Amino acid sequence: MANGRVCTGFSMPWVALYAASNGTVSYSGGIPLARGVSVSLDVEGASDNDFYADNVLAETDTQLFTGGTVSLTVDGLKEAARKLITGVTTTRSEGTGGSAVEFEVYDDLAAAPYVGIAFVARYMENGVTSYVPYILKKCKFNPEGLEAATQEDEIDWQTEELEATIMRDDSTNHEWKMIGAAQTTEAAAVAAYKSILTAAA
Repeated sequence: MANGRVCTGFSMPWVALYAASNGTVSYSGGIPLARGVSVSLDVEGASDNDFYADNVLAETDTQLFTGGTVSLTVDGLKEAARKLITGVTTTRSEGTGGSAVEFEVYDDLAAAPYVGIAFVARYMENGVTSYVPYILKKCKFNPEGLEAATQEDEIDWQTEELEATIMRDDSTNHEWKMIGAAQTTEAAAVAAYKSILTAAA
């Protein structure tokens, strides 16, 4: 019997702005989110609706996806990606003279947009490595936190934790996830999802 496909890696997370019109979903401005460290999906579904007859289970309406969260651990958000997923629009120069610095201001005008999220999962089966593109169709990132620690004798490599809500999209069948065919290279898997989450020019 052939071995099962085992996941061996996660890489190349991307985000793009989500839009929908008359049941057609589209994306724009796709950009790299950061370098990927890990990803975890926690999905929710409605309870199965069971029907009993003659004292046995006769029919069941299988549960549907109702929502969930995706947790992404990355090395550190790219500046453009941070602005995209937070919806921050206000910047202001603060300070005097040579100490003036431009700040991003998180205010009432900052509205996190709906986005598509994509990434690549690497697998191995029978000694052969493959790369699979994943797309989460409609998500919204939660406000980001910050965790940092001072350096001691050795560098403590500190990552950034991001969490987004996963929703069904606005297409006819309310899609929420796409998994592409396995590719022989990571570049091919990235090209596959970039063809949908259009890269910024």
